Amino acid sequence: MQKRIIGESRLDTAYLTTPELNLEELADVEVSSEDSQHPIEAALLPGYTLGWRASTPGKQAIRLLFKQAQPVMSIQLDFLESAVARTQEYLVRVSPDNGQSYVEIVRQQWNFNPQGCTAASEQHLVEFPAVSIIELHITPDINDSSVFASLEKMRVF
Repeated sequence: MQKRIIGESRLDTAYLTTPELNLEELADVEVSSEDSQHPIEAALLPGYTLGWRASTPGKQAIRLLFKQAQPVMSIQLDFLESAVARTQEYLVRVSPDNGQSYVEIVRQQWNFNPQGCTAASEQHLVEFPAVSIIELHITPDINDSSVFASLEKMRVF
């Protein structure tokens, strides 16, 4: 019998020393819509502060297409909503084989309330030796299809 003490595993701390992937050089991006004042680059690349916003209401998709498959240890997502109370749902999935199959990483709901919780920051630890596509699907409000989606920041390690 082997015994291990449960604590910080390699997966739990590996993203701390893994450099952020340079998405500008390594990937192309597809987006279902974008507000011209809040382009997708504002959420994906360092140096921006306003994040991405959709130009049309309802469900949105962001797809990172890696030029060559990349190892992925962690996906960080930051959302901000200070004006509208809503329940957002998002789904993150990855493909190791250029979209022939997908693995769902997380499907999560978050309640925003201007008088309370206005921000959500999630670090999803994963361990994939080769990812060719990362997809983020956002339903900005599960009860109202007229709400616009937004994403403050997405980082991949």
